[in-house]
Amino acid sequence: MTNQTKQMNLGAFFMLPGHHVAAWRHPESHTSDILSFDLYRKLAETAERGKFDMIFFADGYAVHDRNGIGIEQTVNVRPDPVTLLAALAVATKHIGLAATASTTYNEPFHLARKFATIDHLSNGRAGWNVVTSSSEEEALNFSKEHHLEHNVRYERAEEFVEVAKKLWDSWEDDAVLINKEAAKFADSNRVHHVNHKGNWFSIKGPLNISRPVQGHPVIIQAGSSEAGKELAAKTAEVIFTAWQTIGEAQAFYRDVKGRLQKYGRTEESLKIMPGVFPVIGLTEKEAEEKKQHLVELIPEQVGVGLLSALISYDLSGYPIDKPLPDLPNIKDINGAKTRFQLIKDLGDREGLTIRQLYQRVAGARGHREIKGTPIQIADQLQEWFENGAADGFNIMPPYLPGGLDDFVNLVIPELQNRGLFREEYTGQTLRDHLGLSRPVNFFETIKA
Repeated sequence: MTNQTKQMNLGAFFMLPGHHVAAWRHPESHTSDILSFDLYRKLAETAERGKFDMIFFADGYAVHDRNGIGIEQTVNVRPDPVTLLAALAVATKHIGLAATASTTYNEPFHLARKFATIDHLSNGRAGWNVVTSSSEEEALNFSKEHHLEHNVRYERAEEFVEVAKKLWDSWEDDAVLINKEAAKFADSNRVHHVNHKGNWFSIKGPLNISRPVQGHPVIIQAGSSEAGKELAAKTAEVIFTAWQTIGEAQAFYRDVKGRLQKYGRTEESLKIMPGVFPVIGLTEKEAEEKKQHLVELIPEQVGVGLLSALISYDLSGYPIDKPLPDLPNIKDINGAKTRFQLIKDLGDREGLTIRQLYQRVAGARGHREIKGTPIQIADQLQEWFENGAADGFNIMPPYLPGGLDDFVNLVIPELQNRGLFREEYTGQTLRDHLGLSRPVNFFETIKA
């Protein structure tokens, strides 16, 4: 083992039964267990054995029946991740527990309370992935006729996070006394009304749960648009992002880290963790065979539907073995703008047909796909980590549980041998794992 001191952060990104759009058809995927707690517990225990910083669950609030075959040929069933985290809090001891919850279709009091609860139940291991939702289908499930415009969604998200933080701070750390003799449960001078009145929210407070163990659960953000980068620089502590090339990743890394100073933050206060979809084989040939097997499992309409959703543009009427048609300007896209540009650039750069492009993104959905032996996988992670492209990675197994097992059993030991990743947990909270400081209470700063 080397004397290297800087080590990468790793998240295990769980999408059941795997990240590949056809993972449910893979003979080794546990598709019939996607609503079984035993499977989630096993995955969490495996990730904790691998010393991951956290496990992470994405989420959405709609069934996506793309091209009329989404319900029939893709997985649209998933448990509520925040509820699931509560159960996993008692099934694990060290690993961080993070989940997506949208600021577009929730209220700050609800989410502040839920994530504070997870943080207490887990003794300080909660993380919240702040998203704005990007699909029209979700709007229709929340009494809306149309999805909010991109910039408006981010304006709401910024105020949402501001209010959530104030709610977490509404109880000072030592507000709860539990003095039975004096009949004093809490010190009312250390419990504060929020009294927030903004463009989106009017909230009195305080929260009806005491301050989280971590002060605030770790704030994660996934947007990479201009608005997303600015929100991340102001509020996020981890960014999950997607890039195809090291040059793109380095430019994003420099851009976002360069924005921190104007918010009084240091570069160490924000961890940038691109998504990585690893296809692992004991030999290069085995890895290639695994990849081709996954490609062969993709129904044509599913591939076109997935690609259409990722770029927010219907491709179903275009020849599948021709390149992308002329697409709208990015400013006219009301979905995920950065993902639209990333996938368009990939298709243009490599001259891919619609079929070839959906085959490329069917697993990683625009995130980086890496393939090879454990040594080759470790080499590719190390290159980005040591060259200013990432502080760590969000690992996206192709199918579960086998894809996670391969990474933990084969790649983690290689990273540990190089001194690039921990061999044991040295802290108790998710903030400890990530090297993030505990936030100062807003109301205590006012009193000072």
